[in-house]
Amino acid sequence: MAAKLDTHAVASDLIDFLNASPTAFHAVDEAKRRLRSAGYHQLSEREVWELQPGNKYFFTRNHSTIVAFAIGKKYVAGNGFYIIGAHTDSPCLKLKPVTKVVKAGILEVGVQTYGGGLWHTWFDRDLTVAGRVIVREENAGSVSYSHRLVRIEEPIMRIPTLAIHLDKTVNDGFKFNNENHLIPILATSLKGELNKVSSENGPVESGNQTDGKKANDKTGTSNTKHHLLLLQLLASKLGCEPDDICDFELQACDTQPSTIAGAAKEFIFSGRLDNLCMSFCSLKALIDATSSDSSLEEESGVRMVALFDHEEVGSNSAQGAGSPVMLNAVTRVTNSFSSNPNLLEKAAQLSYLVSADMAHALHPNYMDKHEANHQPKLHGGLVIKTNASQRYATNVVTSFIFREIASKHKLPVQDFVVRNDMSCGSTIGPILASGVGIRTVDVGAPQLSMHSIREICAVDDVKYSYEHFKAFYQEFSHVDGKMVVDI
Repeated sequence: MAAKLDTHAVASDLIDFLNASPTAFHAVDEAKRRLRSAGYHQLSEREVWELQPGNKYFFTRNHSTIVAFAIGKKYVAGNGFYIIGAHTDSPCLKLKPVTKVVKAGILEVGVQTYGGGLWHTWFDRDLTVAGRVIVREENAGSVSYSHRLVRIEEPIMRIPTLAIHLDKTVNDGFKFNNENHLIPILATSLKGELNKVSSENGPVESGNQTDGKKANDKTGTSNTKHHLLLLQLLASKLGCEPDDICDFELQACDTQPSTIAGAAKEFIFSGRLDNLCMSFCSLKALIDATSSDSSLEEESGVRMVALFDHEEVGSNSAQGAGSPVMLNAVTRVTNSFSSNPNLLEKAAQLSYLVSADMAHALHPNYMDKHEANHQPKLHGGLVIKTNASQRYATNVVTSFIFREIASKHKLPVQDFVVRNDMSCGSTIGPILASGVGIRTVDVGAPQLSMHSIREICAVDDVKYSYEHFKAFYQEFSHVDGKMVVDI
C-alpha cells in the first residue's frame, strides 16, 4: 500500500488548484491538465467512443463541466458506476452583456449577481476579471473563432462602500441595492480617455460619455457595449487586438490568493471553497485511486467523477446536473461494451453516487443556528447530510455504506440536519438521484463563511475528504456486496 500523503501536502495541492481556478472554466482547464498528466485520454461527445477495460478517459461540456472515469479491467456491460459528483461554480458577480456604465465621470462595469452570494463581502475588495472570450482569428484569408480563457492578475476594479459620515446608520445594518450600488469602478473618465491607444485605423474618437470606438472594419460594427479600456486589458492578455474580441463571458474575481492560514496554520482562507474544495478532493481521489498499474486489476466497475456547472442557480442547463450529461456518460460506457438495451437499468441499480458539496460548520458566535445534536465542527471530517423532505438524497442504506468505508479506514464522520424552524438548501444529489435512479449519499466538508467572497475550512478536513473519497473508490464494491435490500 502506498504511503499516505501528509496533511500539508494535500492542503498545499488544494491551494494550487484554487489559485489556478478563478472561474468554472479555469477549474475545468486545471482538471484537464491534471487528468492528462495522470494518463487520462480526452474524448469528444461529438464522436463515437471506442473504450477499453483498464483505460482512463474524460470529456468536457461547455468547458465548465467535466466527467472523468476509469474502467475496471474486469468490467462488463451492466456493472455499476462508483461516482463522486461535485460542482465547479460558485456565487459571483458576472459581467452583463453590456458592461459599459458611465456615471459622475467614473467608468463602471455592469455586473449581475450569480447564485446566493453574501454580496456585502464584495465591497472594498481588490477585484479583477476572468473567464472566457471568443476571439476572431484570420489566417491566409480564412476566418475562424476560438474559445480562449483569460485572467487579468492585477486588481483593476473595486466596489467602494459609502463613508459612514454619509450613512450614520450603516453599522445598524448594511443595506444596499444590488442594481444601483453593487457596481465595480474601473477608472475615471479622464484617465480612461488618456489611456486609450490608437487603433490600426487611426486615433480613437472620444464621444459624450460613450467611450466608443470607430467601426470595426473586420466586422462592420461599432463596439458600444464595453469600455475600450477593458477590452484593451483583455486583448493584451490574449495577444490580440481589441477589435478581435467578438464576445466574452467574464466574472469579477477577488485578487487575494488562497492560502493556508491561522495562528496554528490549521485553516484555508479562500474564495470558492464551495465547491472547488470538494471538486479537488474528488478529482485527486480518482486520480490517485487509478494511478498504479494494478489499481484497476480487480475492479469490475467504473470509477467516475462528475464536476458540474450551474449548481448555484439550480443546475438547469445543458451542462448542469439537471441535464443528461451524467446519464449520457453512463449510457455510452455501457453501450460501448454491449448492444443489450436492458443493461443500463441494471447498471444504474448497481451504481452509487456521493454528492459532495460543502457543509455548514458550527459557528462559535451563532451556535443557536444549529440543531443541538447535529453540530459539525472543523477538523471533524466529512459531514453526512440528511433531510426528511429530500432536500438531500441520503437514506439509511447509502449513509451506512459511506460510514462503513470510513470505519474501515479510521476516518471521522459527522452528521447534519437543519433545524425544523429553518429552511434547507439543496445539492445536485436529489437531482441526480431522481433523474438517474441511482443510490445517493449527500456529504461535504465543514466550512464557515459559505458563499462569502472569502471562506474558511480546516486543513485536516481536506485530507479527511480526500482519503474518504479515495477509500470509496477502492472499497465500495466490496462493502456493497455485503448489503442486501431489494431481495
